[in-house]
Amino acid sequence: MEFSIATLLSNFTDDKSVAPKILEKKLGCQDEANLQKLHIALDALEKIGILVKERGRYRRVYEEDVVEAKLRCSSKGFCFAIQDVEGADDIYIQKSHLSTAWNGDRVLVKITKEGSRRRSPEGQVRLILERVNPSVLARVRQAEQGNYQAVPLDDRLLFELELKPNGTILEQAVDHLVHVQVLRYPLGHTPPMGKVARILGNDAEDAADTDIVCCKHDLRRQFPEQVLNAADALPKQLRKTDSKKRLDLRSLLTVTIEDPSASPGSAIVENAFTLKKTKTGRWQLGIHVTDVAYWIPSDSPLDKEARKRGTVVYLGDTVLPLLPETAITQLSLVPGEDRLAISVLLSLDETGELLEFEIHPSIIQVDHQLSYEQAQSLLGGHQDVQPELAPTVEMLKELFFTLSPAVRAQRQQRGAFDLSVPDKKEAIVRVCPPYKDEGRIGAILVSASMPLRSLLADLIVLANQAVASHLHALGVPGIYCVQTSPDLDQLEDLSKLSTNLGLDLQQTSEEDVTPQDYQRFTQLFAKSTAPQVLTHLLQSTLKPVAYGSKPGSHFGLALDTTAYTHCISPLWRYSDLFVQRVLGAIFEEGRDRRSTRSKEHVNLNHSSSHGNISWNVLPPDSQQDLEMRLTSLIPHLNDREKLAEDAEVDLEGLKKAEQMKDRTGDVFSGLITGVQSYGFFVEIEDLLVEGLVHVSSLKDDWYEYRSRHACLVGRKNRTAYRLGDRVEVQVKSVDYYRQQIDLVTVSGGSVASNEDLED
Repeated sequence: MEFSIATLLSNFTDDKSVAPKILEKKLGCQDEANLQKLHIALDALEKIGILVKERGRYRRVYEEDVVEAKLRCSSKGFCFAIQDVEGADDIYIQKSHLSTAWNGDRVLVKITKEGSRRRSPEGQVRLILERVNPSVLARVRQAEQGNYQAVPLDDRLLFELELKPNGTILEQAVDHLVHVQVLRYPLGHTPPMGKVARILGNDAEDAADTDIVCCKHDLRRQFPEQVLNAADALPKQLRKTDSKKRLDLRSLLTVTIEDPSASPGSAIVENAFTLKKTKTGRWQLGIHVTDVAYWIPSDSPLDKEARKRGTVVYLGDTVLPLLPETAITQLSLVPGEDRLAISVLLSLDETGELLEFEIHPSIIQVDHQLSYEQAQSLLGGHQDVQPELAPTVEMLKELFFTLSPAVRAQRQQRGAFDLSVPDKKEAIVRVCPPYKDEGRIGAILVSASMPLRSLLADLIVLANQAVASHLHALGVPGIYCVQTSPDLDQLEDLSKLSTNLGLDLQQTSEEDVTPQDYQRFTQLFAKSTAPQVLTHLLQSTLKPVAYGSKPGSHFGLALDTTAYTHCISPLWRYSDLFVQRVLGAIFEEGRDRRSTRSKEHVNLNHSSSHGNISWNVLPPDSQQDLEMRLTSLIPHLNDREKLAEDAEVDLEGLKKAEQMKDRTGDVFSGLITGVQSYGFFVEIEDLLVEGLVHVSSLKDDWYEYRSRHACLVGRKNRTAYRLGDRVEVQVKSVDYYRQQIDLVTVSGGSVASNEDLED
C-alpha cells in the first residue's frame, strides 16, 4: 500500500508511542518493498527530530513553532501556508524556503518570524507531508540540448519537468497539451521527472473538458484489475446465513424513488421507503439504506479503493464512482429481490416532530421502483392508476402531502433555509451530486421542476440526525458533519448590492450571522428583480460542510450542537460507508449492560437507550481500532470532498467558457456583482455567467475607485458603476483554460451622487 508521511504521522496521537509492527498493520505494509519504505521513512523522521525512538517504539515530537498547513502559491513566486485551524494566521513563505514543495502540498512549516498587526508571520517548509500533484497538465517543449521538458499550464506550479524518453510520443507531443505523470519529485538540485501519459490535443480548447478536469485533478477513471475481480466475486444472491439476526421487513410496502439521469451508466439505488400510520395516530417512517458494509469488509480491495476515492465525482454525464459498476449493480436495491439493509425506523407525530426511533440490520424487498417524474405524475393524477399501484399512490400522498411538509415546517421553524435551483435551460449550472440530503452545500436545494426531491430531503435529513444522535449517545466513534457560520465580511458586498436593489439585509446580530438571517434573505430574494443571481451569490458565501470526529453546529440546517452525520449514501460517499461499519460493530459486538451479571439492560437499537448508558458499548480493541482509523480518515475525506468540489466547479467553468467563446461579440444584460480598483464583475442573468469589465476598457473617461461605496466613478461624466447596477455588456474575449471572460460595456451604469465623489 502506498502511504504518505501525513498518513504515517496521523497514527501518532498525543504523546503515545507506537510500535513499528502496529504501523505496518495500519498502513497495510505487507510486502518487502513497502516495509522497506516504511522503515526508511521512520529513520528519516527520527533524524530530523519529528519522531523519537524509545525502546523500539516511536513517539511524535511536537514543537510550538512548527505547524501543519497546506501551501497556496501564486504565479509570482510567493506562497502562503494555510493552517487547518480556523482563524489561524496564514504564514508567508519565500520561494527560497519552499524546500521543493509545490502549490497544494501539505507541509510542516517552522515559523521563523512572528506576525504583527500588519504583517503575516513568516516561515519555511521543514517537511513535505503529502504531495498532491502526482500528475500535471502541461505543454511540451524541446530544449536546446535536444531533451524534452513539460511546462505546467497552472502557473502556480513553479517548476518544469524533465520528460523521460518514451519513443516517438515526445516528438508528437511538442507544443501539445499533455497529461504528465510525475515519476520523481525534485530532490536538492535534481529537477523533477515525468512521463507523458496522454496527449490531449493541440491546446486546451482542442481537448475534451472532462479529460482536462480529470487530468488536472488526477481523478481515477478506471479501476485496478484486483478491484474489478473483487467486484465480480461478490455473491449474486443471499445465503441463509446472511439474514440471521436481521429484522424481516419484507411484508411492508416498500418503494424507491430515484432520478435515473442522476447516475448515468450505473443504476444506483441506495434508499427505500416505507410508511404506515398507527392506531394512536403516529407516523412510522422507515428509511432503508442498502447494507454495503456487510458485503465489503474493512481493508478489502473494494474498501481500500472506495476509501482512496472518498466520494463520487459528478462531472455532468461522466460519473466517477466509488465502486465498479458490477458492485454497484449487485448492491443496489432492486424490485422483487431480497436485499440486506440498515433500517432507520422513525416515529413521528402529526406535527412532524420525531418522538423516538430505532435502527436495525434488516432484510427488505422493494415492491415498486419509481422515478421522480413517475411519482409526480401519479400524485398529480396525470395517468391512470393501475389497481396494484393504488396502495403505493396512497402512500406517496401521505409521504409528500402530509408528513414531509410537517417535517419541513419543523426544520424551517428552527431557522433552516432552502436554496432555489434555476430551471433555465440556457444557463449552465453545476448539478450537484444527487444526494437526497443537503450534500456538501449544506442547505436543501429546491427546484420547481423537481419538488419531490426537496420534500424527500427533509425526511432523509431527519434520518441522518437520528443516526448521529445514536452514535453520540452510545459513545462510539463517529463521523459528524459540521458547517460553521459564514464570515460577515463575505456578506458585505452582497449586502451593499441588495441595498442598491432596495432590499434590507440587516442581520439580527452585529457580531454574527444566523441561519434565521439567511432564511429571511432567501425570502427577500425570491421577491426581488434578480432572484437567481442573488441566491447564487448567497450560496457562494456558505462554508463547505466538513467532517469531524465530534458533533458541532450545522449552519444550513440550523442545528446548534445537535449531532448530525451522513449515512444514507454508502455507494456515493465513503463517510456513509464508515458510519455503516460503526453501526455494524454496535449490532455485532455492542454491550447492552454494564456486566454479564447485571439484570438491567438497554436496547442498543432504540433511542430509549440514550442517557442510560454508563459503560463502554464497544470492546476496547474495536473502539480503539475505529478511533485510530478516524484519525487519518477524516482529513483524507475532507480533502477528497474539496477535490471533488473543485473538479465539479472546474468543469462548470470550462463549459461556461466554451459557451461564451461561441458567443463572442454578443450583447447581454447583466448585474454588477463585484467592484474592484481594476474593474467590475458582471453576472449575465440569463446564463448565470460572470465576466470582468476591466477598467482599461472604459475609454469614455478616467474612472476612480471608491472603496467605501464599492463603485467606479468617472471623473468628468459622473457615470458610476456600482454594485447592483444593470448594464449591457458585450463578450470581448474568452480564455478557455483559465475560464476568464472579458466583457466591455455597451450601456448602463448610474449617475454618481455627491457622496460617491467623496472618498
